[in-house]
Amino acid sequence: MKDFMFIFRGGSSAGNLSPEEMQGNMQQWFAWIEQFRSKNIYVGGEPLYPPGKMVSGSKAVVTDGPFAESKELVGGYMIIQADSLEAAAELAKGCPDLSLNGSVEVREVMKFDGM
Repeated sequence: MKDFMFIFRGGSSAGNLSPEEMQGNMQQWFAWIEQFRSKNIYVGGEPLYPPGKMVSGSKAVVTDGPFAESKELVGGYMIIQADSLEAAAELAKGCPDLSLNGSVEVREVMKFDGM
């Protein structure tokens, strides 16, 4: 099995849900993650706070950010295990935020020998 990172954008992290909707959405997230835990393929993950800093350029300039539209902000990440990129993408289809116009970027985690 390989490790894959799910990078979550938009959806519930866009901040347009009522407290009741947010609570319901969180329950969906917990249930979705529990499916992965029960199959022993959940490695970890966390939501991210909206504010951040951007470090860029050869002089490592630090600015406030990120400056993406709220639908493009990274709201969190998760690492799961799957046999292939295609299998990981199938698992990502269960993301609760997809119904809220969110998206999931699925990327294989590159492993280096000796690290």
